[in-house]
Amino acid sequence: MITTAVHYFRWAFVFTLIGVILAFWLGWTTTGTLAGALSFGLVGTVLAILEISLSFDNAVVNANKLKTMAPVWQRRFLTWGILIAVFGMRIIFPLAVVAIAARIGPWEALVLAASQPDEYARIMEEAHLSISAFGGAFLMMVALTYFIDDGKKVDWIATLETNLRRLAPIRGMQISCVLVFVLGFGTALGGEERSTFLYSAMFGLVTFSAVEVIGQLLDRERAARDTARAGGLGAFLYLEVLDASFSFDGVIGAFALTKNLFLIAIGLGVGAMYVRSMTIMLVERETLAHFRYLEHGAFYSIFFLSLIMMAQSQVHVPEVLTGLVGAGLIGLAFWSSVRENGSGARS
Repeated sequence: MITTAVHYFRWAFVFTLIGVILAFWLGWTTTGTLAGALSFGLVGTVLAILEISLSFDNAVVNANKLKTMAPVWQRRFLTWGILIAVFGMRIIFPLAVVAIAARIGPWEALVLAASQPDEYARIMEEAHLSISAFGGAFLMMVALTYFIDDGKKVDWIATLETNLRRLAPIRGMQISCVLVFVLGFGTALGGEERSTFLYSAMFGLVTFSAVEVIGQLLDRERAARDTARAGGLGAFLYLEVLDASFSFDGVIGAFALTKNLFLIAIGLGVGAMYVRSMTIMLVERETLAHFRYLEHGAFYSIFFLSLIMMAQSQVHVPEVLTGLVGAGLIGLAFWSSVRENGSGARS
């Protein structure tokens, strides 16, 4: 068991060592003291743990999608995709948000992050409403698309999931459900905040629909040329947008621990490498096939994460609580799967 873990997480361990060294060096160059260097190393470690706790469900959903993808696209996602996730979402995304919000160029945003971290963090915090609405709407569509599906065969919470599956023939049911939540949370806001929330949520819905349409068109063309397993560029794009939506909470929450963009990138980047390792292990060992309710727990976690993101438009929800909810649901699903496997073996 230990040997297996070392095999799958060896690159994550290497990246952790590099990340700790970089965080220590960044602290030393920033503060000029050993205490400051150690403080930066500690904060980087906490950020990595935060990212891992928030991303259990991300790894399960990634594995669920990857098992249907062609091997070449699996490799591309696990190499290029993780680079996009680490550098795109943890570095470029915060810079882009600040550049757009402050109406400055990308280089000016980078200089601002390095020279005025408090101002940089303030601008990021002001963009939190838009990010929460967009991510909440997108992730809720992900969860409801899984549950409101007449092709779904396995149920964990049978009564609830059976009733949700019966709604599948009703066209647009997933979008209608999301709109109810969006309007509910949006109504509680006033004036300009309401407009921002509703507009951003609509953009999240449009993005989900666009990714779905593009994915189906691209994979349909591929299927027409090749009878091999479907799942190419369209699925790759879907996973990248999904990872982006998962990352919103961690990136924003990281500013509660430190205002240093580069330390945030190091800590969250280390966490992202562990998510990649978990994803590979789930796919190669076919864990989802052995633990039949694990992906159910992940999608329930996604649904509650989407609710939390929308709720953050009005109240602050600690990231630790968000991580515990996700890990708790997946842990409960894992325990139910083990019990199911045990009862099946006895019968």
